[in-house]
Amino acid sequence: MITGFAVTVAICATLVAMWSFVQSVRKKLPDNALLAGLAVVELLLVAQLVIGVVLLIGGGRPGSMATYLAYLIGSLVVLPLGTFWALAERTRSSTAILGIACLAIPVMVLRLHEVWAGASA
Repeated sequence: MITGFAVTVAICATLVAMWSFVQSVRKKLPDNALLAGLAVVELLLVAQLVIGVVLLIGGGRPGSMATYLAYLIGSLVVLPLGTFWALAERTRSSTAILGIACLAIPVMVLRLHEVWAGASA
């Protein structure tokens, strides 16, 4: 994995999470600006998927292929599911749900990076 890109994804997701929690404390519902921030993080995750697949095609091998693919694909699903839940509920806590979904991303990216470096499940 490309360490710098993984750090960028993690930092962006953390910033959007903090923004979500601030909005939640301010009793704000998810707005278009917050959803745009989530879209940026999701685009970074799609780019991460492309990078991960290209590295696999190029001959790179993670410590555990199944775990690597699970984190690579699973990280793409977290934000859309959190957004769906938040938009279905539309309360102050829905903004906190988006923050929690964003906090899951740096954890998954870190774990993805560890598995690529050779750690097993």
